[in-house]
Amino acid sequence: MAASCLPCTWLPAFELDHALEPLLLLSSNRRLKLISPLSCNNSNSTSFGICNGFSSKTTAVSAKSEKAAPEVKRRVVVTGLGAVTPLSDDAHLYYTKLLEGVSGISQIEGFDCSKLPTRIAGEIKTLSTDGLVSPKHAKRADNYLIYALVAGKKALADAGITEQVSGELNKNRCGVLIGTAMGSMRALKDGIDAIKISHKKMSPFSVPYSMTSMASAVLAMDLEWMGPNYAISSACATSNCCILTAANHIIKGDADLMLCGGSDGVIIPEGIAGFIACNNLSRRNSDPTKASRPWDSDRDGFVMGEGAGVMLLEELEHAKRRGADIYAEFMGGSFTCDAYHKSESRLDGLGAVACMEKALTNSGVSREDVNYINAHATSTRVGDPREFKAVMHCFGQNPELRMNSTKSMTGHLLGAAGAVEAIATVKAIQTGWIHPNINLENPDKDVDTKVLVGPKKERLDIKVAMSNSLSFGGHNSSILFAVHK
Repeated sequence: MAASCLPCTWLPAFELDHALEPLLLLSSNRRLKLISPLSCNNSNSTSFGICNGFSSKTTAVSAKSEKAAPEVKRRVVVTGLGAVTPLSDDAHLYYTKLLEGVSGISQIEGFDCSKLPTRIAGEIKTLSTDGLVSPKHAKRADNYLIYALVAGKKALADAGITEQVSGELNKNRCGVLIGTAMGSMRALKDGIDAIKISHKKMSPFSVPYSMTSMASAVLAMDLEWMGPNYAISSACATSNCCILTAANHIIKGDADLMLCGGSDGVIIPEGIAGFIACNNLSRRNSDPTKASRPWDSDRDGFVMGEGAGVMLLEELEHAKRRGADIYAEFMGGSFTCDAYHKSESRLDGLGAVACMEKALTNSGVSREDVNYINAHATSTRVGDPREFKAVMHCFGQNPELRMNSTKSMTGHLLGAAGAVEAIATVKAIQTGWIHPNINLENPDKDVDTKVLVGPKKERLDIKVAMSNSLSFGGHNSSILFAVHK
């Protein structure tokens, strides 16, 4: 017969697992019993407790022998889309223009670039921030932060999160994870210019606005969302890393809703000149709309773009309870590193292959079910064929496989690229249409045109779609979406 409980030792919930491990090593005549706070008379704590008792018959952690019910995995769905791109600041119009094959590449107008060898970009010419960005931020903040705020709030509106609905949310379970590859180059430059004159010329906003986490922070402040909040910066893989990590917060139970994606805005002299120095940018200045041409043998580098993409991820049952429209289900993903070169992908493609295969494993998706890939394909001489080879290694046996590159029309949005391409991927699932590859006039000898989408949009019944982002530093990321069933 078991003795009565001795005084309880109370532990915070997160320490419980660590506490149990040494206690399980007690001699065989000891028994541990987990009790709830309500069953203990000497504590008002909301933590879990461990009570020690004695028994000569068992070493089980619980006095009960019943098996615990299997834990049901929390599923994640996409319920809201927000985009600020060279084509449109409406996510749905943006995708309509992609389907029409419209290019957002043009001559740079934001500054005098007449002396630069590259004078074209996917530049956002105008953007209304009325009702979305406070006047003080609109005046002081860098473009990347403004783009993120606009895209984030449009994603919320698209998800039907009205002011009334927002008031009913548990804001401790709502988070923001919006990353950036470059942050605020303008804030850093302004600070450097000021310190050359005097430290007294430094703006008090120089440090806050240059922080890569500030877009997530300001958006959370505006919404009063107190759940997970930070930023990830992994060059051009930033958005995918943020989306996958945000989904994992929901799966683990840290949050029920997560605004996630990426934002960048470096079409400024320092940004363009920096990438010119890397010998990465196209110089097809006389024909801007033809400059971004993934997999085409006449490509001469990528075209810089700018903007933001934000999607609202939501726990499935939470979305159902509020009657949300569901665009697609997030299946999973993966990150890997090439560990090879600062700006080039591996010759053997091992990093990208490992990333795609791990994404399949992590999501429980069969490679035969992946029949659409939104590729990273930036229109560089080296990167395009290496990614294509890696994709074919993983999915080349699928006769239904179709692949395209959104960058042929938007240019490369750096840290925002993965998010705006994930939005395109989700819209492809929703509409049943995949957008064309424009400017693919003379396909590279190393690619199979049977896999690549042609110059017109195509119908496709997507089973599972993958969106890839591969970046400077060898950061690889793959995320998967499917029709919600």
